[in-house]
Amino acid sequence: MRRIILAFRVFFGVLFQSATAEAVTALLEGKKPTPPEEVKKKPKTVPPAKPEAVRSEALALLATLQREARFVDFLMEPLEGYADAQIGAVARDVHRDCGKVIARLFALEPLVADEENAEVDVPAGFDPGCYRLTGNVVGEAPFRGRLAHHGWKAQKCELPTWSGKPSAARVVAPAEVELS
Repeated sequence: MRRIILAFRVFFGVLFQSATAEAVTALLEGKKPTPPEEVKKKPKTVPPAKPEAVRSEALALLATLQREARFVDFLMEPLEGYADAQIGAVARDVHRDCGKVIARLFALEPLVADEENAEVDVPAGFDPGCYRLTGNVVGEAPFRGRLAHHGWKAQKCELPTWSGKPSAARVVAPAEVELS
């Protein structure tokens, strides 16, 4: 079994490393192989690289919405005990600030320029990622129908880069402590 493993190592070493190929060729020709310079030097010990902390783009977006619009606070707050006017006033601020974040990060534009309820054509060979057909869908495209929603398309996607520690990779909002 050791010889089979050795044969594989030699095969791939010869295939991918020129120094190994030269050494094997020298051995097969009955000559003493010259070790490459890297072998003559004492190998350096390199500490293993620490894996970078990974934070999903979804968490980056959620953290941005929380930081700039208090979106998570709004959703997690129980609404019992608040008057509709109070909820509406807060919702207006959160709505405005979330819209600013989305506009800055994604630059959303309508996918179809026509107004909702306008008659539009869906071309033959349409991309189902761009059009969702509802209602009486019979036959093959092209189709003509009423635009129920114009869709959205992101002109960019510029999420903030996270550079925190691994222990904070899933933190959406840090705890705030006011000191006196």
